[in-house]
Amino acid sequence: MRVPRPQPHLEEVLGSEPGPHIAALFDFDGTIISGYSATAMLREKFQRREMSVEEIVETGNVIAQHSMGQLGFSGLMSAAAKFMKGVDEESFVTFGEELYKKHIARKIYPETRAIIEAHQAKGHRVAIISSATIYQIEPTARDLGITDIKCSAYEIEDGVFTGEIVRPLCFGEGKVLAAEELAAEYGLDLDQSFFYSDSDDDIELLERVGKPRPLNPNMKLKGIADERGWPVQRFASRGTPSWIDYTRTIYATGSLVGAFAAGLPIWALTRSQREAVNFSMGLFGDFATAITGVELEVEDERHLWSSRPCVFIFNHQSKADVMILAKLIRRDMGAVGKKEIRDIPILGKLMEWGGTVFVDRADGKSAIKAMEPLVDAIRHEGKSICIAPEGTRTLTPRLAPFKKGAFHLAMQAGVPIVPIVIHNATDVAPKNEFVMRPATVRVTVLPPVDTSGWSVRNLNAHVREVRGMFLRTLGQEEEGEAEPAKKKASPRKERKA
Repeated sequence: MRVPRPQPHLEEVLGSEPGPHIAALFDFDGTIISGYSATAMLREKFQRREMSVEEIVETGNVIAQHSMGQLGFSGLMSAAAKFMKGVDEESFVTFGEELYKKHIARKIYPETRAIIEAHQAKGHRVAIISSATIYQIEPTARDLGITDIKCSAYEIEDGVFTGEIVRPLCFGEGKVLAAEELAAEYGLDLDQSFFYSDSDDDIELLERVGKPRPLNPNMKLKGIADERGWPVQRFASRGTPSWIDYTRTIYATGSLVGAFAAGLPIWALTRSQREAVNFSMGLFGDFATAITGVELEVEDERHLWSSRPCVFIFNHQSKADVMILAKLIRRDMGAVGKKEIRDIPILGKLMEWGGTVFVDRADGKSAIKAMEPLVDAIRHEGKSICIAPEGTRTLTPRLAPFKKGAFHLAMQAGVPIVPIVIHNATDVAPKNEFVMRPATVRVTVLPPVDTSGWSVRNLNAHVREVRGMFLRTLGQEEEGEAEPAKKKASPRKERKA
């Protein structure tokens, strides 16, 4: 059995004093996310061909000067601000949201997410203090439930960037000022508070708080931490994958073909396609999870078997969900997938042979009609059907709205719904990430939900009720209960007088 790596920072938080007088302050780049959001931003702008030749050359020159120590952070921000002159702020807000969905969301360290959630559970005031801009930070902060942000800002007049920066920048001593502003506003005791950072650029704030906690530190900060006895922790769950990670992923993905090939002799000798598929499905789940280093901690596993046939519903976070469900359910299962998968060579045919029905997610009525064979499979073949009511993978562990197809199916077939709550499959492979990495994934199987008294008229209420079960199990807030975001020192508040 793979032994999980110890997480001293998380364990410290879990054992710490609770209360809103304690702050948990986080740097952003390299601490909450792997790498630099500014690099992702430049790459995206370049790929969109939104950078002129002049801007590309000047940007390269400025970055080179900064890396050689010839230009400070203030000069770097001032150079970037010049290219923003005359640009509408709202367009950059939109760009930031798109950047988050395409690049940033999958870079969030799951270990840092766990530390943040632990601080929140303790009632600590969690805030981001970063030299990046609100456009790089805010979508991630919203996902993490962080409402206080202190960051660097571009000057704005009448909703348009002026080409200047707002001073002081949130860098070096500016981060100390930002922390003290938060302390004054909320009555925080910085001497009892935490600050997590990856860089020696943040040494002033690390020295100011009572509990400096380097995460993924650069060499200089690692040396300082060693001298001063600051506890250090590094994460390998994000960032550049190793060749082993690629090898694991390729073998796991290809094992679906091998597993079904292994089932062919059973089909040929027994003439039972069902037994062949059952053997292949269980083999795929066992092999793929083993080779990727994915272990499952399953709570109330008995509910997987107590009410079959049924409709299994699960929250869809990762491509790893397929192998997780295969390992859990193992036999007599069918599934629903998006129609685009059917066109994938080999994979589409294998999934169709294994009992997957492909539907057009954009056409709700045709999707319901396409699932009619599944009703027969449940009633006459005793198969259980597995469906993700969110319809697609989510960017983060946060639950998306539910579609009603799975609930219609259970109601028509007259079988219960069994909710499978997957807590952290994004640790293995978040959306838009090819590589799968080792992780321990928590799964909670909830008791079967009786659908015998349901009707179309009250279906919306039942969908809300079941979705609420997922939210409570995941420890997420119901919609409308979360506190509105308060973006401290955002560029929308720091405007030129």
